[in-house]
Amino acid sequence: MNQYEIAILYDPDLEIDLEKATKRIEKIFTDNGGKITNVDNWGKRKLAYPINKNESAVYVFYTVEIPGENVRKIESTLNITDEVIRFLVTRPDLKAIAKAEAQKAKQAARRSSDNDDEEAEDKDEEK
Repeated sequence: MNQYEIAILYDPDLEIDLEKATKRIEKIFTDNGGKITNVDNWGKRKLAYPINKNESAVYVFYTVEIPGENVRKIESTLNITDEVIRFLVTRPDLKAIAKAEAQKAKQAARRSSDNDDEEAEDKDEEK
């Protein structure tokens, strides 16, 4: 199974009753052998340009593990789903993510050691 990130823009009118639409989309994922590992709801945001006369949409990002052969089925189903304005299915570059996290940890360690050195210097000056 491959990991995919799926960004879905829901119709802004669904903001009040979004749970029903998300259940329907999540059912599409699970029916095609997918396993949802993370859901990130950004809420209603303004679009860069109008889509189907809508100025805004509800942004929801899913991290899903799906067999590669079922991605096309999910895309074709999302394409005809009324609640979805736009969607994007991508495969994250796991190596790049791991490298970025390692770099971030290295910078945090460097900052903490710099702060320790400054505190030691401040204590020496006080004496």
